[in-house]
Amino acid sequence: MKKNTLQAALLLTLGLVALDAQAHFFLVSPASWIEQDEQGDPQKMGPCGGTMADGGIRTGAVTDVQGGSMLRLAINETVFHPGHYRVALARRINLLPEDPAAVMKETDKGPRSDHAEIDKNPQPPVLVDGLWQNQERRTGPIETEIKIPNIDCEGCVLQVIQFMEGHPGVREGGFSYHHCAVVNITADKSAPLDANW
Repeated sequence: MKKNTLQAALLLTLGLVALDAQAHFFLVSPASWIEQDEQGDPQKMGPCGGTMADGGIRTGAVTDVQGGSMLRLAINETVFHPGHYRVALARRINLLPEDPAAVMKETDKGPRSDHAEIDKNPQPPVLVDGLWQNQERRTGPIETEIKIPNIDCEGCVLQVIQFMEGHPGVREGGFSYHHCAVVNITADKSAPLDANW
């Protein structure tokens, strides 16, 4: 009887560890540039997801967007973690910004991320920083609209990352999980172009 109890406790512990190692969000809209499983994997490596073992299978998805308009951004948070999201836009993948730097703290479990600085007045290539800040146990769908700059940009890369607080970090992604979408932006010729972009 004790053996069965011990085995059950071990399986439960392994199950919890496996759950904690799962992905944290699924990019619903705009369409992801790589295939995602139901949890959003693979998404560890920056700047746009994948892992060292699995770079991801390209979907070929491209979302057409009018410059100066609002774009629906929707995710499904699959595993809770305190923290926030950041959205960036770049003409090429290598122009995306570095992940937020973690400010660390010592805990009884060792060093963990305390927070990352949030830019209240983000500048290009960041569109929004500090989105969906969360300290409560929340999972499920979340969405908003973000303003797209009025530019012409074929094959621009929209990056969505989740910064995790209270986390030891992962070898492949530090303290962030990553998703990207490819967007074709056509400027609204009746409005001024956004020169900063």
